[in-house]
Amino acid sequence: MALYRIYRMKDAARQQFRMAPHVSGAVSVKPKDFEQLGQVEGLHEYDAWRAAREAGDPLQVGDLLESDDGRLRICKYVGFEPAEWALPEPKHAAEPEPAPQSTTA
Repeated sequence: MALYRIYRMKDAARQQFRMAPHVSGAVSVKPKDFEQLGQVEGLHEYDAWRAAREAGDPLQVGDLLESDDGRLRICKYVGFEPAEWALPEPKHAAEPEPAPQSTTA
């Protein structure tokens, strides 16, 4: 059995997620919108979903499961779909251009 980490979507983000149109392909999710709260074992994400429900802590639409290999799956109305962390672009400090070198000897 695989061990899945559970990331619960925060309430404010969940409301926006529920109203957003369905998109195909991997969903980009922001780490700030989630809290890691526990883990669950399962043969696959649907088995993990069932195990969480039977334990009295069901997954809700918008929650994430992360497998041991780092693969994210988001719970949607239609089942689980791929997801990926949307990490901010690193800010690069503007480097001054080097002064032209003199070729006089």
